[in-house]
Amino acid sequence: MLRIGSTVLGASDVRRAAEFWSRALGYVPRDEIKETWAVLSPADGVGQNVSLMLSSTPVQEKPRVHLDLYTATPAEEIDRLLDLGAQRVDWDDYPPDADFTVLADTEGNRFCVIDTTR
Repeated sequence: MLRIGSTVLGASDVRRAAEFWSRALGYVPRDEIKETWAVLSPADGVGQNVSLMLSSTPVQEKPRVHLDLYTATPAEEIDRLLDLGAQRVDWDDYPPDADFTVLADTEGNRFCVIDTTR
């Protein structure tokens, strides 16, 4: 039986990305953060890792794979993520009454904040 152990995101600055995602998710480095690689794990040990790898490939404008972050307090979390360095993404594909907001991390990787109350 397989399970997803880690979602890997490309980064041009692994340390900067590790700082953002650690603070965004409350994750901690599993091992020493390297210039080329980092694995972040949930502080309580429960859940999937987020790994960061050095990459020089351009960010996809509409990525096929991305993170969905679930919350019952989307406005509060979006503000917090923006304060950590995330940016709003101009997203022309929002459906009417969308329950998600598209943001980008400090590396430009897109992710969604999902409103679980809807």
